[in-house]
Amino acid sequence: MTYKEADALALDWIDGWNAHDLDRILAHYAEDVVYASPLAVQILNDPTGEMRGKAAVRDYFTRALAAFPDLHFELYHAFAGVNSLVISYKSVRDLIAAEYFEIGDDGKFTRVQCHYRESA
Repeated sequence: MTYKEADALALDWIDGWNAHDLDRILAHYAEDVVYASPLAVQILNDPTGEMRGKAAVRDYFTRALAAFPDLHFELYHAFAGVNSLVISYKSVRDLIAAEYFEIGDDGKFTRVQCHYRESA
């Protein structure tokens, strides 16, 4: 992945969230994606914070958009890797987020790990 490709992918993902367009967001995810997030612990009331499969991720994203109706992300950085992408952005509740995405041969996210910290 080039830096330019990383930026384009991150911007499309952010734009999907900012438009609250669930189908656009989910277009980036593989059917068998494994997704983990500390926010999912709260929203889904699941101590593992982990989801398996696109249907489970869709349910979580639907709940997240309902929980944060004014959701608006601001992209800070996109980092290109080998079959991976890391993005940092301003998330909900003024949290700073960093997400790690493993990318399959078809360009879809196969594994996602979300990380958060309070803004300074």
